[in-house]
Amino acid sequence: MRGLIVSQLHLFYLSSEGLDAWLWSGGALSHRASFAPGRAGVDAFIDYLEPYGATPAYVLADLVEEDFQRLLLPHVGGKAGRNLLARRLQQQYRETPYRRATIQGRADEGRRDDVVLLSALTNPALLQPWTEAMELLKAPLGGLYSASMLGTALVRTLDLRGEDKFGHLLLVTRQSAGLRQSYFLDGQLKFSRLTPSVDRDGDAVNVAVEVARTQQFLTSSRLLERGVPLDAVLLAPEADLAALAQQCKDGPETSYHFIPMTEAAKQAGMDAAPALADGLLLHLLGDARPASHYPLGAEGRYYRFWRARVSLYASSLVLAASALAWMSVNLWGYAQASSAAAQLAQETSRYDAQYRAAMAPMPPTLAPTADMKAAVTVDRLLAAQAPRPLEMLSVLSMALDRAPQIQIVSLDWRVGDGAGAANANAVPGLPADPAMFGPGADGAPVTTPIPSRLLGIPQRAAQTLRVEAEVRPAHNGYRDVVNSMNQLAQDLARMPGLSVAIERPALDMRPEVKLSGKADMNEPAKPHQFVLNLVQRP
Repeated sequence: MRGLIVSQLHLFYLSSEGLDAWLWSGGALSHRASFAPGRAGVDAFIDYLEPYGATPAYVLADLVEEDFQRLLLPHVGGKAGRNLLARRLQQQYRETPYRRATIQGRADEGRRDDVVLLSALTNPALLQPWTEAMELLKAPLGGLYSASMLGTALVRTLDLRGEDKFGHLLLVTRQSAGLRQSYFLDGQLKFSRLTPSVDRDGDAVNVAVEVARTQQFLTSSRLLERGVPLDAVLLAPEADLAALAQQCKDGPETSYHFIPMTEAAKQAGMDAAPALADGLLLHLLGDARPASHYPLGAEGRYYRFWRARVSLYASSLVLAASALAWMSVNLWGYAQASSAAAQLAQETSRYDAQYRAAMAPMPPTLAPTADMKAAVTVDRLLAAQAPRPLEMLSVLSMALDRAPQIQIVSLDWRVGDGAGAANANAVPGLPADPAMFGPGADGAPVTTPIPSRLLGIPQRAAQTLRVEAEVRPAHNGYRDVVNSMNQLAQDLARMPGLSVAIERPALDMRPEVKLSGKADMNEPAKPHQFVLNLVQRP
């Protein structure tokens, strides 16, 4: 709840005497109004609350009708454990929706069960008229708190817990609802009791007598063992401390400690000390705003609506701020880009002027500048991408080094994928198209321009190398001839980007061809010719 930043809050102190309305604003409390129980008081409360509209509200209940039960339950985790607590809580307090179960650790002995404190506001009729009035006005009710449970925050604020502090602590405070005594064991609330602060004659009750009764109850209920000292801490205005010191004398099992209200208010961060502990508890509630002690159910739906609305507003503000920052960055970038563009335009104009001034005294060139630039670009492309047979010849040479029995007869290198390799009139290194060369109509030679794609513009062109070779085996053996040719073809095919096709094998293995020879191994071997087509693609 603390994550939502609001300008002001309504804090309502509820007791059997009625409802007190306080306003929390800027970290300070101010009392607004008091309303008596009954129909007239509720109507006055509605009239008071209506102008405040959507101001979040928190109720601090300080009632006699608050019960505490300490139980040991089996240690069960997960959903089963939650269901066990819910069933036990339902069995203990059937008549009220304002109930709570708090696990306070585990037992030291036996099966180490969970130590559970069950608490409830046993008379919901004291609260419902006020909560129904808030629901009628759609006021966002954010939480229902117990004055006794909020005493835990007071113990923490006053630094009364710890190994070097009070293990068995009885915190005694005088409030509008009466005299409240809350018992803490190692900083955890175990029991709380609210009694009238004045007797039937209107005189203040004897605090020492009430502390003795509470100590006797704690001993009989085995919350406090016999012989264990109890530290009673009394919180009161400084003017009442002397009278309390006369009443409360240390005994063998009881030690009294007194804290002035001014000191407590200072530790809580209050500017002025309140007369009663109500203001101190309300200040702690407004400053911390912890999770609700008791569930509200449907009574808290307008608070959930309010939180969603505030979250949407906050998200919208963040989105608007992000958009503003993004727009500012874009505007700054646009200004920077515009400035850089203007500077570049000035530099371009200056360089153009310098170029014209440098070119003015020079004689006119035979070709325009654009043509010269294009020629340089073409020259660079030709130097980088023009087809050359050197790479294919290098690959062929390395393969022949591993096949000394094979000799080259002829090589035919062409640019292209080999589609025109069968044309006998093709010119090596050029497309096999006879229309590109030959005499014209008047008998003069005519040359057709070579397509740029065959020169490597805009990308490298495919190259074809027709290899005519012969195998010269050491002995007459057809298997050696075929193996030598196949080995050369396989070595070449392993080169990246190079494909190999056998145009004419060394031996014609077709079924219709007659294969003849002699088995005389001493007869000199005859060469066998074959043709390979190599195609290299970029």
